[in-house]
Amino acid sequence: MTAAQGTVLERDGAVYRVATSDGPVRAVLSGKVKRDTPRVVVGDRVQLEPDPAGELHAIVGVEPRTTLLERRVPEGRGTRPIAANIDQVFIVTATVDPAPIPQLIDRLLVVAEANAIPAAVTVNKVDLDAGEALTERCRRAGYQVFPTSVRSGEGIPEFRAALTGRTSVVTGPSGAGKSSLLNAVQPGLQLRIGELSAKVRRGKNTTVAAVMLPLAAGGFLVDTPGFSEVGLWGIDPGELDDCFPEFRPFLGDCRYADCRHRTEPGCHVRSAVDSGEIQRDRYESYLTLLEELEGEPREWE
Repeated sequence: MTAAQGTVLERDGAVYRVATSDGPVRAVLSGKVKRDTPRVVVGDRVQLEPDPAGELHAIVGVEPRTTLLERRVPEGRGTRPIAANIDQVFIVTATVDPAPIPQLIDRLLVVAEANAIPAAVTVNKVDLDAGEALTERCRRAGYQVFPTSVRSGEGIPEFRAALTGRTSVVTGPSGAGKSSLLNAVQPGLQLRIGELSAKVRRGKNTTVAAVMLPLAAGGFLVDTPGFSEVGLWGIDPGELDDCFPEFRPFLGDCRYADCRHRTEPGCHVRSAVDSGEIQRDRYESYLTLLEELEGEPREWE
């Protein structure tokens, strides 16, 4: 018998809710999967075998992951996977009310880059302020930008189309209008996410739980507080520069192979900043994050 395919939407104790072509089913891990595979998380693509009694399916296999979002175990060593197979991350920021914080946007973009997840920026509330400078800043850094307004409807069809058929994380600072934006994409979507999140996070590990919701037009939306909380841990300070796409054409050309692009002579990244090819405030974000990474204790300390 050929195993059915499904995608894990949420976990409730030992039971997983899995989306299949025939609708959602409830499933538990088979003994072999428990023994031989890492923790199964939201977004995992799994093979299922039906239970003759028809109540619970068995998860008998897990497909290789394309991406994995992890976070450090609180006050412990090692990592905890949060969500798998994420196709893209959207960083939502308002143009005004509240004012955008470019360094926070950069931090979230670096988290996406470090996890090898493509990212884009949604510049919201363009009816209040066009946000042209912010949009240009993000585009010059190499990111696609979606200007949106829930009030006027500007950009909503384009944002909805970008979500369709993909598995997406939508994150951003409080007040940026994420809830209204998601409800504009699909009425009732944020309310449904809130209901699922409240149910899943009643348990002990509430802050690391993730839920995934199928979109009516196709695709999935992953709600995980773990993305904004994942921090920069685990990134080698020497590899942070590769998390800034606009730095990449200049990497490898510095005089010193281990150049951190601070004061070292013969640094091509700094030369690109001076010539305007790299935006100075993006470079300053890099320096701030580099200092933070270098100040973090090593795992063995």
